[in-house]
Amino acid sequence: MKRTGILLPVSSLPSDYGCGDLGKYAYEFLDLLSDSGITIWQILPLNPMGYGNSPYQPYSSFAGDEIYISLEVLREEGLLKEACPPYREWASRVDYEAVRAYKEPYYRQAFLCFEETDEYREFASQPWVLDYGVFRAFKKINEGRCWNEWPDEQKTWPEQRTLNLEPFMEEIRYQIFLQYLFFRQWMEVRRYAAERGILIMGDVPFYVGLDSQDVWAGKKNFLLKEDGTPSFIAGVPPDYFSATGQRWGNPVYDWDHLKADDYRFWVDRIGYNSRLFDLIRIDHFRAFDTFWKIPVTCPTAVEGEWIEAPGYEALDTILREVPDAGLVAEDLGELRPEVTVLKEHYGFKGMKILQFTLYSDGKYVKDHFKDQENMIIYTGTHDNTMLRAWYEEQSVAGRRKLRRFLAEQGFRQGSVMQRLMEYTLNSPAEYAVLPMADVLELNAGGRLNSPGTVGSPNWEWKLTDFAEAGRRMRWVRRQVEKYR
Repeated sequence: MKRTGILLPVSSLPSDYGCGDLGKYAYEFLDLLSDSGITIWQILPLNPMGYGNSPYQPYSSFAGDEIYISLEVLREEGLLKEACPPYREWASRVDYEAVRAYKEPYYRQAFLCFEETDEYREFASQPWVLDYGVFRAFKKINEGRCWNEWPDEQKTWPEQRTLNLEPFMEEIRYQIFLQYLFFRQWMEVRRYAAERGILIMGDVPFYVGLDSQDVWAGKKNFLLKEDGTPSFIAGVPPDYFSATGQRWGNPVYDWDHLKADDYRFWVDRIGYNSRLFDLIRIDHFRAFDTFWKIPVTCPTAVEGEWIEAPGYEALDTILREVPDAGLVAEDLGELRPEVTVLKEHYGFKGMKILQFTLYSDGKYVKDHFKDQENMIIYTGTHDNTMLRAWYEEQSVAGRRKLRRFLAEQGFRQGSVMQRLMEYTLNSPAEYAVLPMADVLELNAGGRLNSPGTVGSPNWEWKLTDFAEAGRRMRWVRRQVEKYR
């Protein structure tokens, strides 16, 4: 079945409170998608953002970031006595620290009004929930420092569990309360999407952050030194995005231990996320085949070596335990053929980016997606600049050549960006996904992330309202009806 999707992070939704959340605008967006014939909403990871406010450096693979909890919903449920004044109207960028500081007192108020229910107690009984509550409570009293800098009794709590938690229980309960709120609000959004025939594609990074509940509570799953610092770190060698490669800093898995533990970490991780999403995009899927192992002493990603991973065995185990996980593979970049063989062995959909595949050997290539139906085609992802900026970066001759190519394929009406999106929707790919910033024909200001860079302005772009998006999506609906 052919489906069309829109890529828009939850953080990029409009909001009266500085950052997109799980309140009324999430439901308005789902209505907009439904009215436009869109059946996939692709988001970025919802986990608590860590270093650089990156959703790919989260504090947990299970928890949700409390920044997405809707204050409006808390007011409707009676956990807040009065409506909250708007944080900052018409903000087009997310100031994460300021938004967190604004919302925190309201979350604390809601916590004081909350009475435990059977549903809450069932949620809190999951093993990861207590671990996360303890992790965040310890992180707070250690002024946000990474767990490997904590006192030994806190650093080793997951293994020893001898430290008396009573002095920290108020904060632990508060953190568990936030997770319950996030889960409940998210599941309501997902239910609403399902009622409108919309699948939600979540995103699970292959690696986890060092400063996370995952590593703190599962140290044996990673190659760490005795003091908790990584022996090796993850990344990719020099590529299109960076001449020195990308040094992500995530710890590398200890695959020998994972195998001995029957890949329980991965099974639990995918299993829980399959409760949250209909489809799960595995970011950096190629690391199930081979991963770039960088010595921690190397300041860039230039030094390193490719190491084979037990991908078939790990995926066999995951899919045996979680058969309906809905996995799709982010298989972008320069790959050895074995990655494609691995992906196709399981029938996973791979991904193609129009900006990278349209032009080859000095010319635009017709039928370059021929016989490639089991894939997802994008005009761009969260790591690409927008179509408009990409087009404007071409030489005058290059832009002329592209317009001629599109005309030869029968795409002559509308802006060049619209014709490129039409070309994407007309492909044989079963899924076609358009970033909302491309639908809006934004320039580089709509870019979500520049790989190899950390911090602002990455991850900050957001909509101020749906007015222009609503107008543009009427055009999208016509194209979906025509091509999909």
